[in-house]
Amino acid sequence: MTHLLLFLDVAPAGAGAIGVVFAVGFFLMLAGAAFIAYKSLRKTMKWAFRIAIVVGILVVALVGSITLWWYSSTGNTPRQKPPASRPRQPA
Repeated sequence: MTHLLLFLDVAPAGAGAIGVVFAVGFFLMLAGAAFIAYKSLRKTMKWAFRIAIVVGILVVALVGSITLWWYSSTGNTPRQKPPASRPRQPA
């Protein structure tokens, strides 16, 4: 039973690659939404407002995908306590 628990404690090897796939997918999904918004607002809004909306959506897409990529690549490994700088004196 102990061996099984130690096996489940190891992080999966492809965790970083899965995070990259989710980040790219998130960006492509919002880029598609920006394209649809641009095309659907073609006759109702002026050019500058359409571009502002599209740039806003793309900024959210870029920041979100970078955040997903960053947090998936860093992992959840806790930081270890640094070793003592001076040895203990025997009592």
